[in-house]
Amino acid sequence: MTKQAEGAAERPARRRGRRPADEVRADVFRVVGEVLLEEGIADLTFERVARLSGVSKTTLYKWWPSKGALALDGYFHAVEETLAFEDTGDIRADLTRQLLSFAHLMTRTPAGRVLTELIGQSQTDEDLATAFRSLYSSGRRRLAGERLLRAKEQGQIREDVDVQVLVDQLWGAVYHRLLIPDEPVTDEFVLALISHLFDGIAPRPGA
Repeated sequence: MTKQAEGAAERPARRRGRRPADEVRADVFRVVGEVLLEEGIADLTFERVARLSGVSKTTLYKWWPSKGALALDGYFHAVEETLAFEDTGDIRADLTRQLLSFAHLMTRTPAGRVLTELIGQSQTDEDLATAFRSLYSSGRRRLAGERLLRAKEQGQIREDVDVQVLVDQLWGAVYHRLLIPDEPVTDEFVLALISHLFDGIAPRPGA
């Protein structure tokens, strides 16, 4: 959201009376998500979010202890639908679809830059680090783990496999390339991760 367009984007005068908290939060998430995905975290401030959302700074500070925590919450809601984990009954297809969606979001939209900025700031912002683990990383890990456990129950994954290790193998590899970009995150890379996971790397008999 460019600063030039902010005048038109400001919310109209509110009706009298207290609005439901969910409605207030939705306005904040909308504004924070737009600013982050268009500009990044540098120009995100409580003052700017208050002006664009029509929510007081007092309310913002009551709900979010730091700019980083506010940014993370807005980011999470902005990408939540895109990163939803489907269950079609085919774990390989579902992992492929989800990992490709994640890679596309991280490399073809501003979301990737925002996420790396949030990870960087979380190293010195304790509130953000706590929020990152509780709201984003642990939530993403839980969703993936639940899907993999269902696949194990259906006999699509061996009983002795630790599904949390699988999460680290797949998403950890993508995060590594995002944060240390010696090599790009491409569709070919994602498909190779899936292939190596399911097909293995040992030589095939007779090869």
